Amino acid sequence: MFRFANPEYLFLLIIIPLIAVYYLRRQRRLSGHVKFSTLRHLKKVPRTLKQTLRRYLFLLRLGVLALLILGLARPQSGSKQEEIITEGIDIVLALDVSSSMLAEDFRPENRLGASKEVAKEFVEGRTNDPIGMVVFAGEAFSQCPLTLDYGVLMQIMDQTDIAPSEWDGTAIGNGLATAVARLKDSKAKSKVVILLTDGENNAGEVDPVTAAQVAQTFDIRVYTIGVGSRGTAPIPRVDPLFGKRYVQVPVSIDEDLLKRIAAITEGQYFRATNTEKLREIYAQIDELEKTKIEVKEFTKYSELFINYAGAALLLLLLEVLLMNTYLRKLP
Repeated sequence: MFRFANPEYLFLLIIIPLIAVYYLRRQRRLSGHVKFSTLRHLKKVPRTLKQTLRRYLFLLRLGVLALLILGLARPQSGSKQEEIITEGIDIVLALDVSSSMLAEDFRPENRLGASKEVAKEFVEGRTNDPIGMVVFAGEAFSQCPLTLDYGVLMQIMDQTDIAPSEWDGTAIGNGLATAVARLKDSKAKSKVVILLTDGENNAGEVDPVTAAQVAQTFDIRVYTIGVGSRGTAPIPRVDPLFGKRYVQVPVSIDEDLLKRIAAITEGQYFRATNTEKLREIYAQIDELEKTKIEVKEFTKYSELFINYAGAALLLLLLEVLLMNTYLRKLP
């Protein structure tokens, strides 16, 4: 960007054409006259470079004056700059990895596969928010600390699988408590847990309601998601004699508990009966937990007066140099 800080001085430029007219008239008055019978032969004499330059030498002086006037108007060059202020949100994904998440009522694979796929899409849509991950079955484990390296987080998600049979179960309280432990010391403006499960709390030492109350103490909002179709869902079983077979298992989600956890922490409860519904739920949470970004735009100007003054000085020196050397007039 370019501007003149004192454009009123530009009105002085009107004196330049006035000076030029005055100079030309004065030159005509001061020029001598000699009468000749004819100028036909003189017109054929070519004009030398020195004569041509001397004729237009006064233009250098006008250039000096024009540059000084432009300098007085304070020319400035500006560049736009932005100051971005963000209020980040710390998010922990608490994912149920109990054996019931193998139920194939969600596509393209099963509940766990669909949950990981949609969670990855959610992570890809964030920009400045540290995100961590906790998994739980009969016990709870922190899989990934809060990080802005979403590539690493999604790689860990890809490697996350169903819990070993020795710690199968659904410890919702332990899962929530582990997520809260990850967030309790955070200085973020907003702290969020997205807890996804397909069952009822049947394991662990921590009561889910107590964990929710602890979350409330640390101003952590919990969004709970119950995943599973209505009625029954097919879960694969490996039989030593007949190989892989499917067992229809009743879908049993403790929705009252999940609603209570959400209510205590001023969050929301959602029910996902298929992959598309789960994708819609994450989109809703994404809208509810938008990072506040404030952009302040300003222009920084630098003074260009010295450039114009320097150019004027060079023209003046050039005129003096020519007048005393190549274009010097002898008495």
